[in-house]
Amino acid sequence: MTIYTGRGDEGETDLRDMTRVSKASHRIEAYGVVDELNALIGTVRPTGHEDVDERLEAIQNHLHVLQADFANPDADEDDPVVRDDHVETIEEWIDDYDEELEPLTSFILPTGSEKGARIHHARTVCRRAERRAVALATEEPINAQAIEYLNRLSDGLFTFARVVNQRDGELEEEPTY
Repeated sequence: MTIYTGRGDEGETDLRDMTRVSKASHRIEAYGVVDELNALIGTVRPTGHEDVDERLEAIQNHLHVLQADFANPDADEDDPVVRDDHVETIEEWIDDYDEELEPLTSFILPTGSEKGARIHHARTVCRRAERRAVALATEEPINAQAIEYLNRLSDGLFTFARVVNQRDGELEEEPTY
């Protein structure tokens, strides 16, 4: 299999069903930002915390499902799609880590250890992916669980960043106004 085909040289690409669309379409932008998020999470692993690494790896696999979901405007029963259990998994992980963390009393700055700060960065890219998914949903129907997943994932990444920073001995900093 060759990496280059030349099929995208005119500014179009194939969706999963082989429909040709502009590379500037909302659909391509949505799954492109998800791809960026996935690559960014890849720069964080390994964090030095096995449980966090295992969960980040699972998230990367979820994000591949999400990309396939966005790339397929008319999914069949056997096609990969984001499901409720993907969202529920993220919620369970947030709940698990919340037990380890002190409750928040204010906003915090997205900083900390190198790994913690990178996870905060991933959270912001996740929010952008969510905004792109919402924009796509205004144009055409998409899987509602995909938007819900991105919303929950950004909360999860925030929590992961806090856990990594706490375990790395980094104090949370509050913004000054």
